Amino acid sequence: MGRNHQVEEHHNEKRSTFSGRLGFVLSAAGASVGLGNIWRFPYLAAKYGGGIFLLVYIVLALTFGYTMIVAETALGRMTQKSPVGAFRKFTKSGWLSFGGWINAIIPVLIVPYYSVIGGWVIKYLVEYIKGNGKALAGDGYFTSFISNGTSTELCFLVFTFFTLAIIYAGVRNGVERVSSMMMPVLVILSVIIAVYSVTRPGALEGVKYFLVPNLSNFSWMTVVAAMGQMFYSLSIAMGILVTFGSYMKKDISIEDSTRNVEVFDTAIAIMAGLMIIPAVFSFSGGDPDMLQAGPSLMFITIPKVFESMGFGTLVGVLFFLLVLCAAVTSSIALTESAVSTFQDELKWGRKKSTVVVGVIMVVLGTLSSLGYGPLGFVKIIGMQFLDFFDFLTNSVMMPIAAIATCLLVSRVIGVKKIEQEVLVGEAKFRRKKIFNFMIRYLCPIFAAIILISSVANAFGWIKM
Repeated sequence: MGRNHQVEEHHNEKRSTFSGRLGFVLSAAGASVGLGNIWRFPYLAAKYGGGIFLLVYIVLALTFGYTMIVAETALGRMTQKSPVGAFRKFTKSGWLSFGGWINAIIPVLIVPYYSVIGGWVIKYLVEYIKGNGKALAGDGYFTSFISNGTSTELCFLVFTFFTLAIIYAGVRNGVERVSSMMMPVLVILSVIIAVYSVTRPGALEGVKYFLVPNLSNFSWMTVVAAMGQMFYSLSIAMGILVTFGSYMKKDISIEDSTRNVEVFDTAIAIMAGLMIIPAVFSFSGGDPDMLQAGPSLMFITIPKVFESMGFGTLVGVLFFLLVLCAAVTSSIALTESAVSTFQDELKWGRKKSTVVVGVIMVVLGTLSSLGYGPLGFVKIIGMQFLDFFDFLTNSVMMPIAAIATCLLVSRVIGVKKIEQEVLVGEAKFRRKKIFNFMIRYLCPIFAAIILISSVANAFGWIKM
């Protein structure tokens, strides 16, 4: 059935597919496990209550996250299209068809600045391999590196061309093969570094803070922060899962695959917490405020932490190798989603689509790459290019894309049709009640809360 459906849908052009469930799961998990898990999750967990944040995050991943993954994957497999085509199939005109375009544009805007950060990771990995850990831990190293336009641009281009080469090779030979190799490496490295981190003197306080829920640390912001993190973490509302769903064969269980992605992603987020929180606790004598957000955690605090420990250089090499694997698997998923849209909408071949997306990546990425150096004087609503693109995609466009997907599934397609897609080759839809309730009521409300609180925070109306 799947084959006929594909041929009929694609005007006799066979659509690429994953080889099987493992291919889909490793590629989708690779998309999910990215820099967000490693530098955002530990920071938010430390800031918003440690163990209680972790508990709220897991509950949300099993309800909100699960629902959105199933909805997007089913939408992709049902239509055999990337986001624009998937939305258009059900909304010939009207404002909701705009939801497909938002889903499609998000990866095009994210992958250029993501590749800039990927370039920073390459730089640190190379320096650790050369044995320069002491220099990396020095005050001001990171700032002077990112303000040097030539150096950051070169690293950014290396990362970008590596990503594009994988996409050029196709879905099975590129995306699936690289994800299948890198994900096991990522798991093994995260276990090694976590074990090393939790065995440092004074690290157990950090482990306790991170894993044991303490109700007195709970606040409304714990829920909002966990919800926001889950978006980035599970690759929801980026068009990726719709695209990957369209490459999924009909005989693969959507529900089982979703569960595997949830487990994989949550396990890596927990490992990231165990790698970073105990190490920083040990280094700072138990001060959770040492855990800064974003780049400063990974490129300033972590090198200082490693420098203060035994085997700092070796651990630095392993850590940045792990971060590079996470960055590459996410960037290929984002780029694949963008390339797939060009193929579907403009009827271009993979090679031409990859080249055009590559040009966009280089142009937009260069703005972010030079935004802390030669272009530092340019600000958009008070932000550098990289921070602005991050805010625009993560805090504004992704919640809107999620709301559009919820409305499309619950009001236009109807939950029944999604249910039929999930049941192809399956005996039953196990979490059907959760799915129905979440997609109709809670998911759009949650996405609206993230949108409002993020925008209000960016403009200083509320303090998060």
